[in-house]
Amino acid sequence: LTLTLTLTMTSVTDIVPPGVVTGDDLVTLLEHARANGYAIPAVNCTSSSTANSVLEAARKANSPVMIQVSNGGGAFLCGKGLKVTESSIIGSVALAMHVRSVAKYYGIPVVLHSDHCAKKLLPWFDGMLKADEEFYAKYGEPLFSSHMLDLSEEPDEENIAICVEYFKRMAPMKIWLEMEIGITGGEEDGVNNENVDPEKLYTSPEQVYAVYDALSKIGSMFSVAAAFGNVHGVYKPGNVVLSPERLGKHQAYTKKMINSPLEKPIFLVMHGGSGSTDEEIGTAVKHGVIKMNIDTDTQWAYWDGLRKFESDKHDYLQQQIGNPTGPDAPNKKFYDPRVWIRKAEESMVSRVITSCEKLGSAGKYPAVKEGGAPQLGEVKAGINPALYVLAGAALGSAATLLTKVIMK
Repeated sequence: LTLTLTLTMTSVTDIVPPGVVTGDDLVTLLEHARANGYAIPAVNCTSSSTANSVLEAARKANSPVMIQVSNGGGAFLCGKGLKVTESSIIGSVALAMHVRSVAKYYGIPVVLHSDHCAKKLLPWFDGMLKADEEFYAKYGEPLFSSHMLDLSEEPDEENIAICVEYFKRMAPMKIWLEMEIGITGGEEDGVNNENVDPEKLYTSPEQVYAVYDALSKIGSMFSVAAAFGNVHGVYKPGNVVLSPERLGKHQAYTKKMINSPLEKPIFLVMHGGSGSTDEEIGTAVKHGVIKMNIDTDTQWAYWDGLRKFESDKHDYLQQQIGNPTGPDAPNKKFYDPRVWIRKAEESMVSRVITSCEKLGSAGKYPAVKEGGAPQLGEVKAGINPALYVLAGAALGSAATLLTKVIMK
């Protein structure tokens, strides 16, 4: 209660630095969001352009933000022409390095996150963790702030068991784990749940508590994406009704089971929020959602900016020379990628700002307007980070072994 009261009376700018945040700074940021009733938009990015759009929006909205990469997004960022099995790992790490190069200059806190990792994509997860361990061994913090395991298609027992083993590997580096229990409908990055049994779109309080009970024995840096009728993409859920009030029941049940002084002891995450009403989003945040994924709407916004530009300048984009002003007039200033990509960025910036406003994060972190530096590694004093990595590696080996056994 004392911590909650302190956080509600403290400006987040006084307790969280700008730039990529990890470890204790990340915990402080998310605790502040929970205590003050706002959520942070987590936007999927597939390029430096989309990442910069998110950073620009957060700076203009004076808001913390999360930049996340999916398996497919990482492969795209690596380059579709490069046909290697590690492309999703290479691209995800490349995005993280880009964001670390520029984030602090934007003057707002940035969470580097990887999105849905299904069971079949665990090699991608392992590759990112290896990059985290290498970065941590040198600099005392992981490359990414957090990662998500989405094993919701598996039986609950298997889902939780695999999460536990990976969390043991992540905890020594203070990497946040997001997991999903209960299925989000629709289609996301190759995982298709469009025809799933509607009942599976709702997670029970007992399921959420089972996750809490298992993971809390390892550490506190985890969040739960509990399904309440959510659907990825722009889909009509049919007879499924979005029921964010169910999240309050999850909180109440876990509070009772652990006798917590907190009204909202669980960090919750909202997926499939595209098309949700402001009231539904507000109810979800009220019940402890501190992160909401945004992808479909920002994809459209990025395209819409380009679409409007092409429509407006169509006659200047048909050939290199010759337009309505004259047959010899050059068109370079119209087809230069920096021009039309910027129009896409401006549209996406506007949409991300809207998300910040809807989630209540806008205005929570007045952007630092001066200074900045790349965050590509700074050796930190203290216990040799390599010792923690060795411990994590040992636990990671156990996780890999368990995973292989379960997958047989």
